[in-house]
Amino acid sequence: MKKILILGGTRFFGKKLVERLTKAGHEVTIVTRGKSEVPFDSHVSHIKVDRLDEAAFRGALEGQWDLVYDNICYSPNEAKVLCEILEGKTQKLIFTSTLSTYEIDGSVKQEEDFNPFDYDIKMGDQKDFSYGEGKRQAEAVFFKYASFPVVAVRFPIVMGEDDYTRRLHFHTEKVKKGEGMAFINLDAKMSFILADEAAEFLEWAGFSDIEGPFNATAKGSISLRDLLSLVEQATGKQAIITLEEDNTVEKSPYAIPNDWYMTSEKAEKAGFEFSELSSWLPDLVEKIAK
Repeated sequence: MKKILILGGTRFFGKKLVERLTKAGHEVTIVTRGKSEVPFDSHVSHIKVDRLDEAAFRGALEGQWDLVYDNICYSPNEAKVLCEILEGKTQKLIFTSTLSTYEIDGSVKQEEDFNPFDYDIKMGDQKDFSYGEGKRQAEAVFFKYASFPVVAVRFPIVMGEDDYTRRLHFHTEKVKKGEGMAFINLDAKMSFILADEAAEFLEWAGFSDIEGPFNATAKGSISLRDLLSLVEQATGKQAIITLEEDNTVEKSPYAIPNDWYMTSEKAEKAGFEFSELSSWLPDLVEKIAK
């Protein structure tokens, strides 16, 4: 049994990670601001604190943990403070990063396409950066300042029936209502991962001997055109699509100008076997379209 600290963990793949770890018999403590309902009973400890209140955050994290997961770090300042707090208090940190660390330039992304070890660090808060840049900066800070091993897990968009962002739901709902959606390039390809598999990979990353950045994605990619075809099949209706700027038509959260997907070869060589995107995406679209 290990003592595990999870920053975040009350919803979506973070919740699934907590469930996996507790089922395996580990002692889990989650850290949240207390804004969301905690979906666990007393077998999961709960620290309620806002990490942006640095003094309170430092005071709240006084224990020792074998393993720490940070699912909610969005800036270099947050990363630096956590490095200082965890000094001598943990054996490993797993940081949830993102495909957004990579440029949308049409090439299949490998880990070396963004190297956090020689990235120019600019300290700041979440408000000072875009989402992708905040994650790039956080990775760079963790790898420079942490005195313990760090894994940066770069996920693409995570999918699931209980996705609180409802990005896939957006498309099924629009098609069912007969409402239009705006895109930039329907032939652009994307990669995705299922929430259950994301949680499984995070668990594996914590208990394996890997370090450094790792892409974690289902095998394969899909064009937005083909994804919309799945939505049309599931709903029995035709999507109304515009490829022009029109303020009266809501833009798809998947509206990207070029291919934006990654390969998981590095993680697979290290021993993790990912699912095929085509093996679960049609079923997921069907379930969400009901």
